[in-house]
Amino acid sequence: MVSRTHETAPRADHGLTGLGLNARYLQPDAILIEQAFARITEREPTSDTDSELLQRAMTTARLLSDLEAHPACIVVALLRALPWPELERMQLSQRFDPDVAAIVSDLHRIDTTLEAILGINAPEAQETRRLEGVRKLLLAMAQDIRVVIVALAERVWLMRTVAERDLAEQRALAQQTMDLYAPLANRLGVWFLKWELEDLSFRSIEPDTYKGIAQRLDERLVDRERYIQQLIQTLDRELRTNGVDGQIQGRPKHIFSIVKKMRAKNLGFDELHDIRAVRVIVREIRECYTVLGLVHQLWTPISGEFDDYIARPKGNNYRSLHTAVIGPEGKAVEIQIRTAEMHRDSELGIASHWRYKEGARADRYFDERVAWLRQMLEWQKEVSRAPLASSTPPPAEEIIYVFTPQGRIIDLPRGATALDFAYHVHTELGHRCRGAKVDGVMTPLDHPLQNAQRVEIISVRQGGPSRDWLNPEYGYLKSARALSKVRQWFKQQHLEEDIAQGRLLLEKILARLGQGQHNVERLAAQSGYSKAEELWVALARGDLSQRQIEALVTPPSASPALAPSQAPPLRPAQETGQSGVLVLGVTNIATFMAKCCKPVPPEPIVGFVTRGRGVSVHRANCRSLAALTTSQWQRMIPAAWGGTTNGLFSVDVAVDALDRQGLLRDISEAFTREHINVTAVNTQSRGDRARMRFTVQIGSLDQLARALKALQGVTGVTSAYRQ
Repeated sequence: MVSRTHETAPRADHGLTGLGLNARYLQPDAILIEQAFARITEREPTSDTDSELLQRAMTTARLLSDLEAHPACIVVALLRALPWPELERMQLSQRFDPDVAAIVSDLHRIDTTLEAILGINAPEAQETRRLEGVRKLLLAMAQDIRVVIVALAERVWLMRTVAERDLAEQRALAQQTMDLYAPLANRLGVWFLKWELEDLSFRSIEPDTYKGIAQRLDERLVDRERYIQQLIQTLDRELRTNGVDGQIQGRPKHIFSIVKKMRAKNLGFDELHDIRAVRVIVREIRECYTVLGLVHQLWTPISGEFDDYIARPKGNNYRSLHTAVIGPEGKAVEIQIRTAEMHRDSELGIASHWRYKEGARADRYFDERVAWLRQMLEWQKEVSRAPLASSTPPPAEEIIYVFTPQGRIIDLPRGATALDFAYHVHTELGHRCRGAKVDGVMTPLDHPLQNAQRVEIISVRQGGPSRDWLNPEYGYLKSARALSKVRQWFKQQHLEEDIAQGRLLLEKILARLGQGQHNVERLAAQSGYSKAEELWVALARGDLSQRQIEALVTPPSASPALAPSQAPPLRPAQETGQSGVLVLGVTNIATFMAKCCKPVPPEPIVGFVTRGRGVSVHRANCRSLAALTTSQWQRMIPAAWGGTTNGLFSVDVAVDALDRQGLLRDISEAFTREHINVTAVNTQSRGDRARMRFTVQIGSLDQLARALKALQGVTGVTSAYRQ
């Protein structure tokens, strides 16, 4: 794009044409635009800053007019000639339009936010990540596409005038533009601004290289543009003659693009074949190859410069035909051919042009935001007066971006609190968080954050989370990631305590039995556990009794042992009509229900003789009992339910679900509806998954079946079953 210098002083003719604006498409809004111009020129500039603001406003307005931007953009660009305090006092929404006031406010927020973030010196290793975060933050702050368009146009003005500044400032602004604004223009598909931003920035960063390439180009930019237009006309006639309805786009290669390709492919200037490029968009795939044949008939193809990305798409699913030919006047031209669907995928889909060029990581929410903004830009071209801000944004609106005192950008779910922020920065910082400053002001930990806020966490040297943080009614945490970290902390604290307590308890039992050297790993396997830690935890939590440990480590009684084949069969005892459990046909033997399987009538049961506690009653298919009877089969005795089994029985129920707020409440309500009492709850979360274990009291298996069915109907529950 050719740079133009606009005079600072306003022209005598205050009409749109006199202002240098495109009167044709802006005419319906002429009065509004002229009012804005009159407002900024009714006061005489009193300083160099005032003159600079006025120059920026006029240049930006004309540039936006060349782009045929929305009329509100022109009004905003002009009003930006006034200092912010004066704009605040003007009540813009009453004088102009609520959209104008919103855009002006958003641009001011972007200015102040960038000044705060980019004013922080970040380590070089983190700079790339920080800049990517700033791009995301800017797009998240821009609720209206017009905000970004005006910001980019203002940056073009700044880079056109950057030569008036000292060299150090020139290079700093140019690098910032190259890292931040040019990629944004690229992602939004505003190529007209992207190319000029890149070329102007590159001229300041590497002036000698820029001048060298400019000299190698044997024609002016305007001549190259004329060449492309002539080539398009020739190709368009050929397509129409052969009945192909195609859209042809073309542009000359810009200086920065030339240098970038030379360095990426280690090529000399004379080896480049795509300084001039044309793109043909057709309706069907077969037409792509038809156009390719017509192109090769018109001009001689360059050997080795054809790529069929339709038959062999790139890894990011990019599809197109690429060829290079010797065009008119013996000049090399690159031609890309694709369908409208391929072009749409390339511009907005998973093979988006900006990620291919920049190598950025995939980010679904950010991709949706970029795609939405680009679609709004296309809509703006078709209907210049459309109220863009009224369009429904994508789900990316559920993400906010805030930054640390060091300038690092953190993305959080909308509604996230300062405590969520602390856990996203670092787990330990979240555990030790005790307060927060938001934009320098002390804020409660449960206060929801907003886009572009600066958050500073106040922490203690030692400490841990509070259980209140897990209570959804208190609203401390919004993100599943932070909730999972808090749950994990409490789980780990109890786990370590249980392991220590269980280890000590087992040592005392073994010492009392004279079995101090007993193999704990083998003992764990005999008890049905995979490792010693699980055995210690079960012993500490009461899932495994001391009597059961004694039974495992104490040798059998001195009575002659029977071989397994000689053991008496475990036949169900005859019911006597009495209540309770029948053992060996009688009810006067002390029994207790095993905690490992918690049997419920009328399930088949068997007994296991313990030392000193009586007979433990297990389900016949109990896995823990099977492990015990591998070496202790002599202790197995027949058992059955008595005639009357009224009462409550404890069972364990496991629930797997997608973690969400209110999940535990809804599950508890399902139990309540079935008149089931919950006596214990244990929950575990990993990422967005939750595993819950409930100990409940039931009167019958039918009641349990109804409860399990009700649990499976709770939103988010994937499975519910008895353990």
